[in-house]
Amino acid sequence: MIEAPSIEKSIAPLRSFVSEPLRWGRLFLVGDAAHIVPPTGAKGLNLAASDVFYLYHALVEAVKKGSEKGVDDYSARALNRIWKAMRFSWQMTTMLHRFDGEDAFAAQMRRATLNHLCESETARRDLAENYTGLPY
Repeated sequence: MIEAPSIEKSIAPLRSFVSEPLRWGRLFLVGDAAHIVPPTGAKGLNLAASDVFYLYHALVEAVKKGSEKGVDDYSARALNRIWKAMRFSWQMTTMLHRFDGEDAFAAQMRRATLNHLCESETARRDLAENYTGLPY
């Protein structure tokens, strides 16, 4: 095994971004062009796949059936799932990370959230459902 020195030691920023709407005329946004999710929730690739799934079916309907309904509804349909994943990623990020300048309230909220997960079967089921992926 050959070892080499590390050339990059920065920490990836935990940031979120959503473009609304996801349709601009005949241009449709999917994946990273449509949204960026912090890696904490592990949702980026899953969201990109669901965007493509929704857009694929919308375009097939437009070409085969001549109906614009699917492409007209694409943005709202995809954004509904995107915002659910954003909420989950935000929740995971705030639950698992301490941030510079964090006050005592934020620290207590993180502890309360973790305690709630330890004590509540319902909370664990909710986390598992969101972590494994919401249905398309």
